[in-house]
Amino acid sequence: MILKTRLFNRWLKKAAISEKLLVDAVDEMKRGLIDADLGGGVYKKRIALPGRGKSGSARTLLASNRQERWVFMFGFEKNERANVSDKELEALKMLAADLLGLTDDQIGHALDDGALLEVSHEKK
Repeated sequence: MILKTRLFNRWLKKAAISEKLLVDAVDEMKRGLIDADLGGGVYKKRIALPGRGKSGSARTLLASNRQERWVFMFGFEKNERANVSDKELEALKMLAADLLGLTDDQIGHALDDGALLEVSHEKK
């Protein structure tokens, strides 16, 4: 299951990144192509922006158990900032622990109230 937080979804729309690119990123990660394991279930994955390639890419941070749950939590373009601060990373690790600890019922409720959104798996 590929999910995204409401905050990540706002950034995704602003950055004009398609959900197909998120699905492709998760497919790459399932094959072991992870840019960084930041610990605590938090992973960094670069996503090539249309027409710019990965060197001018966006960075995404997601929570994952590397099996069935992938949750995009935070994104930024490389030209906006170099990385997240130590304090931000600690907050993301706490969020990742919460997200990865949710039961299926809790995920259903989060989807119903819009706190989490499912990423479309359709190849557009």
